[in-house]
Amino acid sequence: MAKGSKTPMTPKAAARIQGANAKANGGKVSKGSFPARAQAAAAKNGKK
Repeated sequence: MAKGSKTPMTPKAAARIQGANAKANGGKVSKGSFPARAQAAAAKNGKK
């Protein structure tokens, strides 16, 4: 599978991912985890 995605990460999708992960882990999201990287990607995409 090629690296990268054709669909950019949106803030709404990143929030959904982070919310689901936080519910599963007692409200905590680890630094460097997928939800954290999704939030960073959404922020980066929002600046464009």
